[in-house]
Amino acid sequence: MMRLSRHQIAARVAKDIPDGAYVNLGIGVPTLVADYLPEDREIILHTENGMLGMGGAALPGQEDADLTNAGKVYVTEEIGASYFHHADSFAMMRGGHIDFCVMGAYQVSARGDLANWRTNSTTSIPGVGGAMDLAAGAKHVYVVMDLFSKTGESKLVQNCSYPLTGAECVERIYTDVAVFDVIPAGVRILEIFDDLDAGQLSTLVGFTLIDATTSATVRN
Repeated sequence: MMRLSRHQIAARVAKDIPDGAYVNLGIGVPTLVADYLPEDREIILHTENGMLGMGGAALPGQEDADLTNAGKVYVTEEIGASYFHHADSFAMMRGGHIDFCVMGAYQVSARGDLANWRTNSTTSIPGVGGAMDLAAGAKHVYVVMDLFSKTGESKLVQNCSYPLTGAECVERIYTDVAVFDVIPAGVRILEIFDDLDAGQLSTLVGFTLIDATTSATVRN
């Protein structure tokens, strides 16, 4: 099975962020989206630790210890960047001022329920961070995740078995195998990055998906 790399997934997400959007990027693969945003679009990145106007990752040797994102990754700043208190940052997130947030997930349900703050494992360390605030406050919630867990179970499920971060909040899901939309009728396949068809993909995830696929060309 052909699967996209982390950087390829990030590049695919970046294509869908519109000009003029205010965007929060979560920890992990979502952070990589900053490095692939189209240069002809003005997209303002927000990080919950108190920065608006975040740039891409800092190059080796050019790191500034005072410039990190919420995942403690060294980043750069865009012209006009601003800094503020953590409480003000969360007010932006909760107040509906973020157009798009891109987050990771353990599971997403067919209704768009999001589970990304803990599993059912007794050894799991809960870590909700600002995910609940973004799930409730962002205008559009996009999820980035591998379609299957390390043990082969689909992370796109009919119903979440992990504690929810947000209910019916996810609009689009970007995975290493396909891109999906969550719509009232169910989960719609937008693109498949493999020779699988919609029926085969439905079998793999365990429930019926709506086929709206387009031909997808993936480049490194």
